[in-house]
Amino acid sequence: MSDTSYSPRLRTGLLLCGSGTAGAYQAGALRAILEAGIKIDVIAAHGAGTLTAMAASVDGGARVWDAAGPWTDPRLRRAYRWRAALRWAFGGLVGAIVLLLSPLLVLAAAVVAYALGELASLLSLTTLSADLIGWYRHAVEILFDPPILPTILPRLVVLAVLTIGTVLAVSAIQTARRERSRRRVAGAFWWRLVSSPLDATEPSATAVETLWRLVRGASSEPRPTAAEIGRRYVDVLADNFGQPGFHEVLLAVHDLDARQDLVGAVLAAPARGEFEARRAGGPAREGETVDFTGPLRETVVGFLLGALRPPVIAAPAVIEFPPSSYWRGERHRLCDRPELATRLIDEMAAIGVEQVIVVSPAPPAATPHTLRAQPINLRARAGELMRAIETSVLADTASLCARRFASVFVVRPDHNPIGPFDFGGVYDEASDRQRTVSELIEQGHADAFHHLIEPIVSATERTG
Repeated sequence: MSDTSYSPRLRTGLLLCGSGTAGAYQAGALRAILEAGIKIDVIAAHGAGTLTAMAASVDGGARVWDAAGPWTDPRLRRAYRWRAALRWAFGGLVGAIVLLLSPLLVLAAAVVAYALGELASLLSLTTLSADLIGWYRHAVEILFDPPILPTILPRLVVLAVLTIGTVLAVSAIQTARRERSRRRVAGAFWWRLVSSPLDATEPSATAVETLWRLVRGASSEPRPTAAEIGRRYVDVLADNFGQPGFHEVLLAVHDLDARQDLVGAVLAAPARGEFEARRAGGPAREGETVDFTGPLRETVVGFLLGALRPPVIAAPAVIEFPPSSYWRGERHRLCDRPELATRLIDEMAAIGVEQVIVVSPAPPAATPHTLRAQPINLRARAGELMRAIETSVLADTASLCARRFASVFVVRPDHNPIGPFDFGGVYDEASDRQRTVSELIEQGHADAFHHLIEPIVSATERTG
């Protein structure tokens, strides 16, 4: 924390950084901020914080930190798991290996049967010893007498291999249809068999459902298209600017096709002009910004889905721009980028934000004698890498904020063993117990009081 001179008269921004389970921590911190009566003018977010920011901007913050909220939904235990095709293919591969090794398993069973027979003989159980050896001899005669083991085994192995190939081929076709594009694809077809290893269906589905519940009000109508949800969200927010619980919002994703960041916003009239202004000597702002209050409001859900897609390991979200927009009806792929926090700082400064509260679940850099077990599976290693990058980015973000704003407050945990993809909880070596996402929400609440509210209260008492 660089400065604790908080002033309610200054335009205040809340910056939510981090991916995956970061949304749970940020929800808890948001609860503490609102309970303390701290006035927030603009909420900026990328990654998992996008859902929390969108909910809080339309007076729905209570939904995200509630015990029955999206971050504790049992469905999130399936978030970012291995794609179904890869799980089926791995199961088929294991089955094929077991079938190939089955003759060796028969021989191993012979050793066990012989050992048990000898043990029975030593215990003077001669009848049992003879029965064990006889049972094994009879089983071997059946297995190796065609058409049991020698005939059926090769057929089962071939069937397992064909099943693996079929599953991967069908998955590749589905991926091609889901990641639709009018452009030709560079590279051989078999690369689609692997594609992105993690499935982002969750938390995407839960996030969209949460957003729909926030904007539908008391209506019980079925969930409409993503474009309609986006329109309703913008209408609800834009029509209630100035009302308690409603805030301006900035959302950032990375556009893989444009090779630049894309920032969407729902801002009040005074800040909207500054947001849309061109940068001196830079590219046209139309290409890197989206004003959701205009014709592009239908892309709101696309931004949300893109923010929940980590780069490389999860398939990007695809949005289609209207023909009248800067991108002339093109389809672009969106994903998250850990460094987007610094881009959001630039945008907040441009629209007149004067003090910032930064919330991230990334703990401080490690110190000696704090090493943990090294993960070996791809999913855990990806989470470890994401958290390491987020820690470094947070340090850069805090340093940049200190130069751009009058006051900066950083809310972060001193210790957080829950990685970005650990929605099912994780064993914490430091405390020798299981940690859950529900605890992460409470930790965000406690850290916000410790790093933000208590220093503000202390500073107020000293100046009073």
